[in-house]
Amino acid sequence: MTRMTFDAVAEAQPGAKWRGRWQRSWPAYEGWFVARGGDAGPDRRACRAALAQHMPELLPVYNRLLALAGDTDRAAKFLSTWCPPRYLGGCSLAALADGAEVRLVRNYDLSPDLNEGFLLRSEWTGRAVMGMVEFLWGLSDGINDAGLSVALAYGGRTEVGQGFGITTILRYLLETCTTVEDAVKILMRVPSHMAYNVVLADRGGDTASVEVLPGGGARRMPQAIATNHQTGAGRPAGADFSRTYERHAHLQRLASPPQTLHAQFLKAPLRQDRFDAGFGTLFTAEYDPVRGSMRLLWPKEQWHQSLDAFVEGRRTVSLVTPVAVPTQTRPACTAPAPAADVPDWSLSARVDWLAVGRDFAAGRGQPIAAYLAQVAHATGGTRRAACPA
Repeated sequence: MTRMTFDAVAEAQPGAKWRGRWQRSWPAYEGWFVARGGDAGPDRRACRAALAQHMPELLPVYNRLLALAGDTDRAAKFLSTWCPPRYLGGCSLAALADGAEVRLVRNYDLSPDLNEGFLLRSEWTGRAVMGMVEFLWGLSDGINDAGLSVALAYGGRTEVGQGFGITTILRYLLETCTTVEDAVKILMRVPSHMAYNVVLADRGGDTASVEVLPGGGARRMPQAIATNHQTGAGRPAGADFSRTYERHAHLQRLASPPQTLHAQFLKAPLRQDRFDAGFGTLFTAEYDPVRGSMRLLWPKEQWHQSLDAFVEGRRTVSLVTPVAVPTQTRPACTAPAPAADVPDWSLSARVDWLAVGRDFAAGRGQPIAAYLAQVAHATGGTRRAACPA
């Protein structure tokens, strides 16, 4: 079993609770930021100027958070998310409306040790917002008191352009927009540093999927669904590992009413269970724009929250690791040794699958055969003979 802890926190304005979260999470983020070259990015003055130009409504919040974080140059650059280091992920998204009910549902697919597990209800700009936090103030998904809900998925492209981290853009949407149309205009205007797919839904039943392009620009798609690739960009390097095309095809075929859409996300092919490989569904989030509520779902557990009746708390959930399939026993001295160009899957138990997942999440994934070859080299480099002595 893999276990994850999720915290639900309410704090209207940035204060002691947010600062406590910063102190807890910043050491890990700082190490990531430095290792990925964040110090070589734009200086704090340029970062603040970019925020003032593109998302001025967030400046007072940014200033308050920066003061709570110690007002260092590195914290200023990190919190602005202007031209940040590259970061990737998985995810499946869909929004449905039928005239009476509206739902936006997302699966968050990643390594269990790369997610904050932080659900925050805030009123930072005077508007109530509730969502899953990333990068300590951005959002991977969420909803506001106008009934607008949003969620993101990595777009599968490794290009990097001049722009903001997408989680800050999603925060901006929920702090300033009331409808899908308002939010789409902002996605067209505010540049993202990488390719992401954003799905949206509002209380009036409008839904959309938008492909956000590296360095600026976006295009609206015909169906409010998304996985981890974009049109016209070629096949992503990790497509087979993430099964992005399989998941997208499944979403295209869905005929579920909005109120039962979440059930599809709790089973294959949308739900991922390769936690040992660093790629599993850490949570399913279902947003109800009409009622201003949401729930986090796992196969055997769920957690309801709403903007009007938010309850702080903590949940530790178990993510079931699939049972390894036992290897078949070959008849003695009958099976030939594998050919030299065939991966030796007998070494799979020695692969560091968590490292594999991290590589794919960081955009440097390789075919699994390459990892098997590394193990073979480290353990002697020879394959088992067909008839061992």
